[in-house]
Amino acid sequence: MADQTYTVASDGESAEDISKLIPTEIAIGMDIGTSKCSVAIWNGSRVELLRNTRNQKLIRSYVLFKDEMLPSGGVSTEVPHGDPEILSGSAVFNMKRLIGRIDTDPVVHACKTLPFMVQTLGIGVRPFIAALVNNVWRSTTPEEVLAIFLVELKAMAELQLKRPIQNAVLTVPVSFNRFQLARIERACAMAGINVFRLMPEPTAVALLYAQQQQQSMHENMGSGIEKVALIFSMGAGYCDIAITATAGGVSQIKALLGIPLGGEDLLQNILRYLLPDFERICSNHSLKNIKSMALLRIAAQNAIHKLSSQNSVEINVDLGDGRKISRSLTRAEFEEVNDEVFIECEKLISQCLLDAKVTAEDLNDVILVGGCSSIPKIRSLVLGLCKKGDSYKGIDSLEAAVHGAALEGAIASGINNSSGSLDLLTIQATPLSLGIRVDGDGFAPIIHRNTAVPSRKEMLFTTAHDNQTEALIVVYEGESKKAGENNILGYFKITGIPSAPKGSAEICVCMDIDASNVLRVYAGAFLLGTQEAVSPFVEVRMPTIDDGHGWCGQALVKMYGSTMDLATIPKKV
Repeated sequence: MADQTYTVASDGESAEDISKLIPTEIAIGMDIGTSKCSVAIWNGSRVELLRNTRNQKLIRSYVLFKDEMLPSGGVSTEVPHGDPEILSGSAVFNMKRLIGRIDTDPVVHACKTLPFMVQTLGIGVRPFIAALVNNVWRSTTPEEVLAIFLVELKAMAELQLKRPIQNAVLTVPVSFNRFQLARIERACAMAGINVFRLMPEPTAVALLYAQQQQQSMHENMGSGIEKVALIFSMGAGYCDIAITATAGGVSQIKALLGIPLGGEDLLQNILRYLLPDFERICSNHSLKNIKSMALLRIAAQNAIHKLSSQNSVEINVDLGDGRKISRSLTRAEFEEVNDEVFIECEKLISQCLLDAKVTAEDLNDVILVGGCSSIPKIRSLVLGLCKKGDSYKGIDSLEAAVHGAALEGAIASGINNSSGSLDLLTIQATPLSLGIRVDGDGFAPIIHRNTAVPSRKEMLFTTAHDNQTEALIVVYEGESKKAGENNILGYFKITGIPSAPKGSAEICVCMDIDASNVLRVYAGAFLLGTQEAVSPFVEVRMPTIDDGHGWCGQALVKMYGSTMDLATIPKKV
C-alpha cells in the first residue's frame, strides 16, 4: 500500500510559517461533519490541516446560544464547552441532518429527541427549531446555525493564514438533494464564503486516493494500471458509498449511493434500549428532562466508544426522580439492537456494486472513512461483503474527506505544482436521477443516476390532450417511478403550442449539468416531424422552489389538474 502523501503541520510550525508557504486566493477545503468538522489547505507542496486555538484539528460541530452573548460554536474559545453545556438545550447541533428538510421528513422527526427544540406541523414546510436562552426558546434555522459556525471557521482560517478567505470547497453527503445543496450554499453566502465546489464526501476521498496511486506509480515506475476501490464513509449522520476506478491520477466515480444513517441512529437505538420510555420523556422539553436525557446521552456515547475496543461496558447514570440505570452493555447487545442499521449498510454496499457493474472480486482496495469506521461490526460487515482481509491503510479515516476537499480547492483555484501532485481529475457522477412529471404522476428520468458529470441529455415528449396550447414542465429528482414520491425542484410553462390533436406536437426537454454541478433545464415545442420551434425555448436554472417544496407538487395538481400534462412518446418497435 502507498504511504500517506499528505502531512499535517507539526506542532513546532507556527501560523506565520504556514502562511508564508501558501499562495494567496487559494480555496480552502472544509469538511462540515454532523458531529465534527475540519479545515485544510494546500500549502504549495502538501495539504495541511488548520488548528483552532486549542490546537485541535477536528472541531466539534455546534452553536451555543447563551444569555445575551453572541452565539458561539466554540471554535476559537480558549476553554471548550463541555457536554453538559452543549446538551443543556442551549446548543444546536446535528445541523447537517436538519438542513433543507421539511417537517414531514422522518429524519426531522427522529431529531425531536435532541435536547434543543424541534417542532413539526406535518404540512411540508421547514421545521421549527429553537435553542433555550434564559429559559426562553429562541427560534433559529439550520442555515443560520451553519452560517454562524462557518463564520467562526472562516475567522480561524484567516487568523492562521493571515489573509482573507473568500473561496472554499465543501464536502456534502451523497444523499443531499439539490434543495439541500442550495441551502448549504445559502449558509456559506451568509458567512461570506464563495463555494467553488460541493463535493460528495466519498468523491473527495477518491481524489486523495487518486493522488496516492499517482505517486505510487511514479515511485515504482509503474504503468498506471487501473485500480478499483470501494469507499465506505459513515459518520454521525450519513452513510455514503462510492466505487471509483483510478489510473494515472484520474478517478472516475462509477457509482454513488447514500442514505441519512449514521452514528446518531446507533446512539438513538441504544438510548431507547436503555430507557424504553425515552421518546415520551424527550417530548417534554422541561429543564429537568433535558438534564436527565443529557446525562443518559453522555453515558451512552461513552459506552459505544468503549465497545469499539472492549466486549462490555458498565453504565451507571442517575437520571433523577428515583430513575437510575445501572447495568452492563455488551458488544453483542449493541449489535443486536442496531441490527436494522447494519442490514441497511449491507443493502447499500450490494446495490452500489450492482450499479457500478463490478463484483467484490474486482475490487483492489476497500477504504473505510468516518467515525463509525472504527466500529468492529461495521468493519467486518464491509470487509466481509467485499471479500477483503483488511482495509486500505494509506488514508486517515477522520481526515481523508477534508484532504480531498483541500486538493480540489487547489485544483479549482488553478494552482500548478511542479511535482505533478495536483495533476488530478475526478470524473464525478450524479447521485440522483433527474427528470420530469409525465402521464399523470409518472416520472420520466432524463439524466439517470450515476451519469458522469458534466452531462447533457434530452428527451422528446408530446401533448396529452387535444387542442393543448401549453405544457407544464415539472422537474423532479429521485428514483421513484411516481413523480410525487421524488423531490420537486421547480416548474415552468411552455406556451404557444399550436392548437391540434394530442400527439401532434413534440416537446423537447433538455437537461444540462455543468462541471460545477449546476442544473439547467431547456424546453420548447416543435411541430411533429419538423425541426422548427413554434416558440422560443425556455431556459431555467434549478432549483426554483424555496420553502414550499413539500407541498408545491400537490398545489400544482390542484391548480391545473392534468390540463397541461405531457405524455411520453411510445417507442417504435
